[in-house]
Amino acid sequence: MMKKLLVISSIVALAACGEQATEEDSVVAAEPEAEAPAEVMSLTETTWTFVMDDMEILESIDADGNYIANAGDEHFDHGTYELVDGMQCFTSAMNDEGQECWTAPATMEIGESADITSDQGAELTVTRVEYEPLTM
Repeated sequence: MMKKLLVISSIVALAACGEQATEEDSVVAAEPEAEAPAEVMSLTETTWTFVMDDMEILESIDADGNYIANAGDEHFDHGTYELVDGMQCFTSAMNDEGQECWTAPATMEIGESADITSDQGAELTVTRVEYEPLTM
């Protein structure tokens, strides 16, 4: 943004003076390119396994951003999911604790595991598995 502003300002200043800009006049000192943040994958239509509260959890997120988490045959949690500022955020419909957001790798293939951390400091190891829609 700053680079564009400098180029535009230079062109406007030269035009205002009635001079023609040469290639040398329009060269602006190169700014170091900021590394673009890695694009983060949406978790819609994915399924994950992890251990929480000493239970093996299977969690699926549907195309509309609704998630269901089961521990075996028992319902564990459900709510909504959304991607917010590059973080994976979940809001449980079963408590009033509000949204909890997690850092995660930019992409994960089926069968891969990763350690993730919530904005509240919780740590979890998750494994992506084949998508399996769940029902309550």
